[in-house]
Amino acid sequence: MSGTKYSHKIALLKYNGGGDWYANLETSLPNLIRFCNKEIGTQIDPEQAVVEVGSVELFDFPFVHMTGHGNVIFNDSEVENLRKYLLAGGFLHIDDNYGLDQYVRREMQKVFPEKEFKILNANHEIFRSKFRLNGLPKVHEHDKNPAVAYALFDAGRMVCLYTSESDLGDGWEDAQVHNDSQATRIKALQMGANILQYVFFN
Repeated sequence: MSGTKYSHKIALLKYNGGGDWYANLETSLPNLIRFCNKEIGTQIDPEQAVVEVGSVELFDFPFVHMTGHGNVIFNDSEVENLRKYLLAGGFLHIDDNYGLDQYVRREMQKVFPEKEFKILNANHEIFRSKFRLNGLPKVHEHDKNPAVAYALFDAGRMVCLYTSESDLGDGWEDAQVHNDSQATRIKALQMGANILQYVFFN
């Protein structure tokens, strides 16, 4: 609707290193935004933004989403900027689209050398904040490993959620992109809605 004012705008994180940060660029976040605005009453701008790790504009977004398959490199200024953003109240959701794990763990260790990813068990609030889910949904199978949600905390506040072996972002895409079942896509969208509910209303 023309003239609509939105409470939030969210962004896809653009990073260097050669990995395909744009892997789910077309429909993933827009579909999640549409689902959340309808199902949990958020007022998120339907047009996603793209923001670079080292940009001052990072601080304009309460939630940024990161995905891809390959290498990630944060330089020193990007490490400092991302750390400041997260400690100042920002939130980073990393979704491994397969092949990201070793790189994102290395780079997040640079951002928070004093912290370690903690596994979230199935009764954590993020799995029950709006939709009751039995842990992290499995969208695509790669290595027959379970889907696991990891988190980084600062003073008790979750600042980063890392979803591994799940492919949530693929589940948010249009049905014809991966030919996932409607049930699989709904679970992925519900998990995404839980994440945003947790970030915005917790």
